Amino acid sequence: MCKIGKICKRWPWIIGEKKPIIYLTIFTVVVKKRGENVVKLDAVVTNYDKDPKEEIAAYWTERADSFTKLRAKELHSEKHARWEKEILRHLPVGKKLKVLDVGCGSGFFSILLAKNGHNVTGIDLTENMIVDAQKLADKEGVAVFFQVMDAEKLAFPNHNFDLVISRNLTWTLPNPEQAYKEWLRVLKPGGLLLNYDAEYAGSRAERLQVSNAHQDLPPELLEQCREIYNMLAISDVQRPKWDQFVLAKLNKCLCQVDLQVGERIYKEKDEFYISVPMFGIVVTKNGLERECIDI
Repeated sequence: MCKIGKICKRWPWIIGEKKPIIYLTIFTVVVKKRGENVVKLDAVVTNYDKDPKEEIAAYWTERADSFTKLRAKELHSEKHARWEKEILRHLPVGKKLKVLDVGCGSGFFSILLAKNGHNVTGIDLTENMIVDAQKLADKEGVAVFFQVMDAEKLAFPNHNFDLVISRNLTWTLPNPEQAYKEWLRVLKPGGLLLNYDAEYAGSRAERLQVSNAHQDLPPELLEQCREIYNMLAISDVQRPKWDQFVLAKLNKCLCQVDLQVGERIYKEKDEFYISVPMFGIVVTKNGLERECIDI
């Protein structure tokens, strides 16, 4: 059994009498025991022989149409103004930024930022999402460059963007530390990373059944979502503490964690509401050499 502060490597032959594991996820896990500080472990966590990215892409392919309809409504709801205020308060006034929207889905953040005059590229692993995002951007009358791309393997040169932004993506990633490395790599020195996410997997999808944004999901998609939770190592870490540790390690960054984002955005229990508390992570690349802090 893994002990706090020790290296833990759970290789396939000691996990149990299951068929050989093909896909291993290896990254630093943050663990907290009652009455103790957060510490780190290196861990191997998985017991699936499926390719998680194929499973994730399949899940979002099934959800693409309904998800796009919801985001189209959100663009013309009070949530648009709240998200606009939330994001723009971090950005320099009057400067046109080169933006990368990672895991853009059907393009909500991409369209919002393009409407504010920024040069936006949106990427997503799911082709259907990219097709829908382009259609939605065209309908909204903004120019955004969308393309299919893996968030963990960006096909962009170093120091290419002023802003990297993401929402509800990190919890779906098999290799989230690699993703953070890539996002920081493509940021210009002094560039900004904004990552909005929630500890969705902490509930193992029980909360999804009562969250308005997921209330119309059919049982088979809810079950598929649970399966994705269970195959991803990030589902078993304490967030955003894990994110703080990784970002401090990667960047010695000026990093702030905001635990009240969800309270400001999702005030009403309407069709956009999500019951799992959302947090925001704000990172300045190559900032002051200090650990991430809460705000």
